[in-house]
Amino acid sequence: MTRIASAFENKKAFIAFITCGDPDLATTAACVRSAVENGADLVELGIPFSDPTAEGPVIQGANLRALTGGVTTDKIFDMVRELRKDVSVPMVFMTYVNVVFSYGAERFFETCKETGMDGVILPDLPYEEKEEFLPVSRKHGVDLISLIAPTSENRIAMIAKEAEGFLYIVSSLGVTGTRSEIKTDLKSIVDVVRQNTDIPCAIGFGISTPEQAQKMAGISDGAIVGSAIVKLIERYGKGAPEHVGAYVREMVEAVRNVS
Repeated sequence: MTRIASAFENKKAFIAFITCGDPDLATTAACVRSAVENGADLVELGIPFSDPTAEGPVIQGANLRALTGGVTTDKIFDMVRELRKDVSVPMVFMTYVNVVFSYGAERFFETCKETGMDGVILPDLPYEEKEEFLPVSRKHGVDLISLIAPTSENRIAMIAKEAEGFLYIVSSLGVTGTRSEIKTDLKSIVDVVRQNTDIPCAIGFGISTPEQAQKMAGISDGAIVGSAIVKLIERYGKGAPEHVGAYVREMVEAVRNVS
């Protein structure tokens, strides 16, 4: 079993997203540890990018603050090395194609493997162009995680059949950010996924309350939360880890209580 598969074993998974370097990498590491200590099953680490097209204002702001503060991909890899001394849950990067290209795809995936990263999500990588990275990601045993959006329609089965790690199902059209209501017919998307793969799927974009997380985990194998956590970090700065931990604990409880 891969480390990512273990996050979903015999339970609904709660996945926490944190932007690296906002307000600094020491705080990021402390927030990751706090999230894991309070039950997060998998952690997505955002590598900041100057033009994060899938992100709403909250995560865009975190990207900008992190880049202004001098965060780099190499510094993030150093942080992951430190985290892996005591954090054993699966961790994946979420970033953009340009970040990988500018670092060098071979070097990027090789360093992912060396530091203990389990997967990479590239929201601006079209399904049809994933062969650009797939050979090198597989060479180093790092899952290239696919996204399925409400607009994927007749491509859902195709994407699901070739999925690795887990499938990230985007709850609604538009960018990341909290939403008061999620109206997409996600169950029918998950049904198609289930018919085509045994890989677990989790729903993200717009989830911020325990009720939403519980509902999304009820439909799928887990819930992904980003903007709500990033907002807490923006609000509390270096004092954020305890607040992130308390929030994650509440969300994990909701996800685990799916009937």
